[in-house]
Amino acid sequence: MKKKGLNMEQKRSLTGWAFLLPAALLIFVFCFYPMVQALILSFQKGTGSAVQPAGFANYVRILKDATFQQCLFNTIFYFVIQVPIMLILALILAQLLNSPDIKGKGIYRTMIFLPCATSLVSYSMIFKSLFANDGLVNRVLSTVGIPTVDWFQNAWAARWVIVIALVWRWTGYNMVFYLAGLQNIDYSIYEAARIDGASPLQQFVHLTIPLLKPTILLTAIMSTSGTLQLFDESVNLTAGGPGKATMTLTHYIYNISFVETPKFNYAAALSVFILVVVAVLSAIQMKVGDKRD
Repeated sequence: MKKKGLNMEQKRSLTGWAFLLPAALLIFVFCFYPMVQALILSFQKGTGSAVQPAGFANYVRILKDATFQQCLFNTIFYFVIQVPIMLILALILAQLLNSPDIKGKGIYRTMIFLPCATSLVSYSMIFKSLFANDGLVNRVLSTVGIPTVDWFQNAWAARWVIVIALVWRWTGYNMVFYLAGLQNIDYSIYEAARIDGASPLQQFVHLTIPLLKPTILLTAIMSTSGTLQLFDESVNLTAGGPGKATMTLTHYIYNISFVETPKFNYAAALSVFILVVVAVLSAIQMKVGDKRD
């Protein structure tokens, strides 16, 4: 009797699973398992052997927490202001640098992308020195007759410093995605539109943006997730100050977990809140932005 062996399709399937399994296990152990544990922790109070069920007490506390409300306002401010500016600027730069008429495009693309490769701590130190009381920005303002600003002692000024820093750092990152999308668009489409009398602006609005919609949706979702989890700029650039005027939600979670008296149960509830918000906003963006059948 002939032994029944695996056919080629089954062998390929097993090979694929053999490669996927180690990565899947690592993702489960280091991502999904901690998420489940954080969810369980958010419904408890106390630590160690004194842990007790708390129901929705930690989530009710979120609604009454003035510091949380301040951090939520700051995070929403960064999201509403910074993300549209960054994505629009990245799209415009990508369109300009995709033009065949511009010489030295590689140098310009590299220069715009370089901030993304800069160390978070290093670029925070650079911006702190630029916006210091005797920094370059205030010296330029005084030179043109504009009153200087105490950037890090004024709440709104400090928020705008973070917005400027985020735009400077992440615009080039999103520009690379748009450049990749633009280079996959057949140039003959633009030639046909030009022959039909379409202006550059009309080509950009009616051709470039619709054809780049999947890429724009991707960058919008990534930027939403990244901004709602903003941490480094709040910690390294302004330290959440003045007071807590620039502190973000993740900075607040870090503080109540490791800086102040540890409140891991409440921190877990805040983390679940951020997860839900990111998931809801991403789902809305997918629903609005993805019109495929």
